[in-house]
Amino acid sequence: MDYKPVGNGKTARSVRRTMPEAGYWKRFQSPVLVKEYGMVTSLEFSPIKPYDLLVTAAMRLQVYNGRTSQLKKSITRFNGQARSGSFRSDGKLVVAGDDSNLIQIFDGTSRSVLRTLKGHMDPVHITRFLPDKTHILSGSDDKTVRVWDIPSQTAVNVFEDHKDYVRSGCVFANNANIVATGSYDHTVRIWDIRANECVTTIKTDDPVESVLGLSGGSVVAAAAGPNVHLFDLLMGGRTLTTLGNHEKTVTSLCMDNGGGRLIAGSLDHHVKIYNVQDFKLMYSMGYPAPVLSVALSSDDTRLAVGMASGVFSLRRRAVSVKEQAEAAPARQLRAGTQAYFMRGASHKGDDHDLRVEQRRKRSLADYDQYLRKFEHSRALDAVLANNRTGLTVVLLLQELVHRDALVSALAGRDELALDTIVRFVVKFIDQPRYTSVLVKVAETLLDIYGDLLHQSGRIAELLVRLRAKVRTELRLHEDLSMLLGSMDMLMAACKINHAGATVSADTATTSASVTSSVKA
Repeated sequence: MDYKPVGNGKTARSVRRTMPEAGYWKRFQSPVLVKEYGMVTSLEFSPIKPYDLLVTAAMRLQVYNGRTSQLKKSITRFNGQARSGSFRSDGKLVVAGDDSNLIQIFDGTSRSVLRTLKGHMDPVHITRFLPDKTHILSGSDDKTVRVWDIPSQTAVNVFEDHKDYVRSGCVFANNANIVATGSYDHTVRIWDIRANECVTTIKTDDPVESVLGLSGGSVVAAAAGPNVHLFDLLMGGRTLTTLGNHEKTVTSLCMDNGGGRLIAGSLDHHVKIYNVQDFKLMYSMGYPAPVLSVALSSDDTRLAVGMASGVFSLRRRAVSVKEQAEAAPARQLRAGTQAYFMRGASHKGDDHDLRVEQRRKRSLADYDQYLRKFEHSRALDAVLANNRTGLTVVLLLQELVHRDALVSALAGRDELALDTIVRFVVKFIDQPRYTSVLVKVAETLLDIYGDLLHQSGRIAELLVRLRAKVRTELRLHEDLSMLLGSMDMLMAACKINHAGATVSADTATTSASVTSSVKA
């Protein structure tokens, strides 16, 4: 049977309940603040490395390098306020609308205008490439939603069911035939491009500022007023939940690369991150101005936030060595080499793997080593010599009592050794946790050295202090006993008075009943 060491005397520490999620988002540090020429109404990262950032502000599109965060190119060919700059899925083309009612498609490398799409009668606020790369979704203040064919520069679908400005829209990566738009008419509409009609209409309590399709394409998130609504499209637009943690209008939504976190920016100067699985708030970030747009890079390492003050913030997350190793492409090993035969030796395993734990042998303290060898006297000397905590010494004394070895551990000591033990007893005997054990120690010392203790002035002085402490504790015990007795008498008197009052009330009620009967 393995030896069980004596307790180390450590008290329980308070547990700091910090969610792992908070630690992840706190690693987005060192924000870079960049001043633009106007309000930053739209942000989007390129879907391909190095994940350049496209910023829509005032009458221009600004592209910032994904590695250096420096301005890479600027597109200024707009006759009005630029709106909703967006990359194509291959990162080669950029589309944007403006307040001059135009939609322009740019070459992502040369910044030249490749196509200009005309047809809207009012400012165009939303532009998105469809997954097939040859069509574009647009929404305008003229209350129409259009799907454009890029080669022919014509609108192949025109939807006119909205009754107010169309300010938001999204496409679904796994279905190029379905698009969603949100309008100031308090509705979110799902459009089928093949049938050229609205297949689902979802009503909200406030104007819709942003629409986002979640991973899988069966759930749509819509920002309306201070709330974020999640709708199940497979159930005809039934509301799954409403996230109401913001105080002002939510203006922008985006997802992380894994599809498990929903990020929302609001005019209340906050960006909040939600868990899509249980719809709980995971983390919140504060900013100096109302938030108009948010974006997260495809590798989840950079978070961009655009504000109404004309400034956008770019935070970069510190990536651990483990994440870098997982993201790096696997190196092909040549058969017959040492690396080939040693592959997998450093594998740590996944969280769900079954692990066979190897118990590490604990190193024993010096007093535990003596106890293991049944050298009780030396164990007591060791625990008293190294300034151990009072709890550790008492635990060892208690172990000696259980082993019936207290007498042998205390016997055969000189004046110096007894001085240390008696001082410990005098110091801690009035501690309620230690009293029962130390009383046994004191009694054992008196039984062994009772006739010799008066020969040492030092020990005699300590015994006088011990007697004074014991008398103080006894007086305190007597005072408490008297107090408890007085309280018992008061409680008994209260019960008697209460019982008498109850009897009097019952008697009065009976008398009144009898009098009423006689009169009747």
